[in-house]
Amino acid sequence: MIIKTDKYSYQKMSILSKIIFTILLFITILGPAKADDNGIESIENESSDYEKSMYNEEIYDPFEPVNRVIFKFNNVADKIVLEPVSKGYRKLPAPVQTGVGNFFNNLKLPLVIFNQFLQGQFGNAAGSAGRLVINSTVGLGGLVDVAEKFGLEQQEEDFGQTLATWGVGDGPYLVLPIFGPSNLRDAAGLVVSSATDPVNVYLADQGEGEWIVYRTTGNAVNQRARIIDEVNTLRENSVDYYSAVKSAYHQNRYAAIRDRDDDQLTPIPVISVEFE
Repeated sequence: MIIKTDKYSYQKMSILSKIIFTILLFITILGPAKADDNGIESIENESSDYEKSMYNEEIYDPFEPVNRVIFKFNNVADKIVLEPVSKGYRKLPAPVQTGVGNFFNNLKLPLVIFNQFLQGQFGNAAGSAGRLVINSTVGLGGLVDVAEKFGLEQQEEDFGQTLATWGVGDGPYLVLPIFGPSNLRDAAGLVVSSATDPVNVYLADQGEGEWIVYRTTGNAVNQRARIIDEVNTLRENSVDYYSAVKSAYHQNRYAAIRDRDDDQLTPIPVISVEFE
């Protein structure tokens, strides 16, 4: 029993180093590649969309000097690691990418359902449970989104949103190494999620903690591949990229907590990692 506990602790402590190693492994397999824009809808943005606003001044950022250092590190890591891998991934056939995205979305559902219950969204929780059952069976383990045809769409809920629903404020703005923009509440939510996600808890209990790393890395690449052009536009047109990302993150979380439509969100380089 003691050995098992030590092994579990080691897996959790070394998770970041394993993620980085796995991403580097993806690079050796996929190699740097130019984005294949065929069939991918681009979004036109004006440079004024990314200018620093008075709204951005209201975000509590007492650790800005440290945050900016970490932000620079993340930006470099994204440019030399995650973005090239994501471009290589985007060269895969569209059906493959869709299947991979569906699979990762399906893995999220147990935690989504849990948080929907905690937020009192019992109808949404029932819908997500139905989606999980349908896609896990008829949808071949989540590779095919059959449930959407029945009106059961994917919903996103995490423990950070649950804490916000319970009245917990944002707290100071934070930039986490690798994981990107966050705040004290959402960072705490990430820690709680890491201890309660049923899929990850099961994998760790079975001594298969490396699959948590593969899941995290695969999800990060899949997410990043979907927003390559948008993030590059944000980066190139921002007067202050750090402030633009901070503002976008704050507004995105505000919209997510109030369950607004995803099309109101601004794509930003943040990994909502299934490290849960």
